[in-house]
Amino acid sequence: MNITHVVENLDRGGLERMVLELVKLQQRQGHRCLVVCLFDAGAQAGELQSLGIPVIACGKRDGLDMGVLLRLRHSIRQHHTEVLHTHNAVAHYQAVLASIGLGIKHILNTRHGMGGGNRRSGRREWLYRRALAGTHTVVAVCEASRRDAIARGILPREKTRVVPNGIRVDRFQPATDDMRHRLLQILGLPPQRRLIGNVGRLNWTKDQSGLIRAFRHVHAQRPDTALVLIGDGELRAELQQCARDEGVADSVYFLGDRNDVHDLLQGLDLFVLSSITEGYSMALLEACAVALPIIATDVGGNAEIVHDHRTGRIVPPNNPQALADAILGMLHELGQATAWGHAARAWVEQHGSLEAMAKRYAQLYEGGVARGQHG
Repeated sequence: MNITHVVENLDRGGLERMVLELVKLQQRQGHRCLVVCLFDAGAQAGELQSLGIPVIACGKRDGLDMGVLLRLRHSIRQHHTEVLHTHNAVAHYQAVLASIGLGIKHILNTRHGMGGGNRRSGRREWLYRRALAGTHTVVAVCEASRRDAIARGILPREKTRVVPNGIRVDRFQPATDDMRHRLLQILGLPPQRRLIGNVGRLNWTKDQSGLIRAFRHVHAQRPDTALVLIGDGELRAELQQCARDEGVADSVYFLGDRNDVHDLLQGLDLFVLSSITEGYSMALLEACAVALPIIATDVGGNAEIVHDHRTGRIVPPNNPQALADAILGMLHELGQATAWGHAARAWVEQHGSLEAMAKRYAQLYEGGVARGQHG
């Protein structure tokens, strides 16, 4: 099957990681895959290109860019695309417009988050809804996202399916003392420090500022703790100032954009996701695979991954005190927290694998192509 994926770019992030792993698996299964990036190719594009999977960067400018639409249309046509799989709203309406009249057998869009949330989202969602008339299937990555988008009139119920994201569980091993000691050495910390970690872009949706404020309460009672932020973004300087304002700058470590996240996760004691909006978090799936005790906010699909008091803790968003209380509770009961971490690993092995996700997409592709052949 000839599959074209359209994304904004392949920078580091959960959406982009999911697309990379899905494309690599589809290639191993014998499909011909192409990835088209609306903007630049992104930091991870070389990973696909090294495997012989073409990645085309369109270099989109602000507003309507006819040159991009023409490049996108040419790429879709030259690849003899049977399945056009787009990711999120902007990539979708651009690809649908570019593919008019090409006779694509199945056009499928995946919405990776909850949608909305900034001043440009109204125009973006209006364009997205117009493009759904030429769309066969829309995938939400969690049940919470599906319900929300249908309730807000964004997605038509009859076209919408749920396919949870998946990861390569086999690439992750449970946290070990050796990796913990290695991370402590990287940070220059003594063996008795407890490491609380977060992985994600440093932007408003992940609310690392709320996490830093929660950490102030934690550190006041547990001076043996350190907060490790893995990832980079536009709010780095602001978050560093927040740590200084809260009086914990000496115990908050900004590790930036890393390509050894798997190893760093294995060195943590706890994983905390403080998001105020989320789809189906790849970072949470990866934390589950490392068997880490997890605390996550009750937004998006987080509670579909972390099951409160069974595989971790779920707390309200925008509530640093609740976050701090949950962290302190886990630090006080590390035996219970460790048991929850192992339960999370068992859950992700069964429900959160890349293979399970790819199988669900394959069923949607094949059903859509078959309908297209007989339509």
